[in-house]
Amino acid sequence: MSGPMNLAYDFPLLSAFWTVMWIFLWILWFVLLFRIILDIFRDDTLSGWGKAGWLVFVCLLPFLGVFVYVIARGKDMGRREVAQAREQQAAFDRYVRETAQGGGGSVDELARLSEIRARGDITDEEFRRAKELVLSGSGPSDQSSTVPHTPGRGR
Repeated sequence: MSGPMNLAYDFPLLSAFWTVMWIFLWILWFVLLFRIILDIFRDDTLSGWGKAGWLVFVCLLPFLGVFVYVIARGKDMGRREVAQAREQQAAFDRYVRETAQGGGGSVDELARLSEIRARGDITDEEFRRAKELVLSGSGPSDQSSTVPHTPGRGR
């Protein structure tokens, strides 16, 4: 090694803080740039030429383009973000409701079958066959048709 070697303790503390701040600002800058590019593509009110114009402006003159975009369309950017979050939450809620309703039918049928067996209206073998039908999903959801009626027993 021909030149002097700078070690970590040779670096002044204030310069280290200054460097960390610049790294943080660059990361913040890139996050803002990517969010703006995503917002350009997300906006349904912009025409194709409008999207292309904003994208060219933001890519060719990034600092000026980002600042102008935030000033001109910043409020709508937040509204689009909130609308997308609400749509995602509604889709998730809808999925949870549909999933819960789909599985709830078989659980209710199994509970009813268990009650009928506990009363002694069906035998263990009939309970087992009806349970297999419910769990396989091939049996009808009507309780009277899934449980065979045994003559001589009260319902």
